[in-house]
Amino acid sequence: MKQVIVFGSLNMDLTIRCERMPQQGETVEGNNFLSNPGGKGGNQAVAAAKFGAPTKMIACVGEDVFGKKLLEVLQGYRVDCGEVRVSETGQTGVAIITCHEGDNRIILSPGTNHELRAADVKEVLGRIVSPGDIFVTQYECEQNTVLASLEYARELGMYTIFNPAPAKIIPEKYYPFIDLLVVNQTEAKYQTGIFPQEEESCKKAIESMRRLGAKQVIITLGSRGSIFNVGETLYSVPAERVEVVDTTAAGDTFIGVLSACLAEEKEIEESVRYATKAAALTIMRYGAQQAIPYREEV
Repeated sequence: MKQVIVFGSLNMDLTIRCERMPQQGETVEGNNFLSNPGGKGGNQAVAAAKFGAPTKMIACVGEDVFGKKLLEVLQGYRVDCGEVRVSETGQTGVAIITCHEGDNRIILSPGTNHELRAADVKEVLGRIVSPGDIFVTQYECEQNTVLASLEYARELGMYTIFNPAPAKIIPEKYYPFIDLLVVNQTEAKYQTGIFPQEEESCKKAIESMRRLGAKQVIITLGSRGSIFNVGETLYSVPAERVEVVDTTAAGDTFIGVLSACLAEEKEIEESVRYATKAAALTIMRYGAQQAIPYREEV
């Protein structure tokens, strides 16, 4: 089995609910405060590890209480954190989330997530990977570092999975280094100008990203499942019908389990089906990493 290497963000999510949003200068009472380990990179690594893939994390946290807790939780899920740098000067990334009747307002402090540079990631990859290993990354770390790491991972013979979230443009020169591009509808529109809904618009969006060099594209469609290409042919996998409790980390679960399946050399359609079922289980529970299912549950 190949290993999954995730280069990405580690954040502590601080969530509080309130009866109404405060106005300028106002204090309101809140409830149900939660502190949850998160960050797209951390979530995806946990999903891969819970599904059984040997998983390593490349990231950076601060030498503070949040950083220590994030590493403790990741290691508890058997994510190898030997390559996570602990910064002596920076602060761990934090997301402050205020929730009111489904309206989430988030303030994100990236902190040490932006400390690593291309040379740092390349040095680690050069030591720990073998051809065919799976490389997963997103856009929550410093953009130029993310793009350079994609290029270098491809040069090392890794299979690269890119989730360009939060949505930022992918420079055209980097598309050829992407083996599998995973986007939701908003991210697809950001890259192509096409909002994929029905099959024809999905086809146009996928073709647009493939013309730029991405070898394979998956568009996740929320409650309608996902659509992807195998060569020139499009396939779709429907979503599971479940009671939605909390959609946090559903997309990250999809990508993490997908990468674990590909590390086992499963075919893409089978991998997408497993990832879809895992995401469905995640949204039936509150939270992020604790909501992600283990392989036996999937």
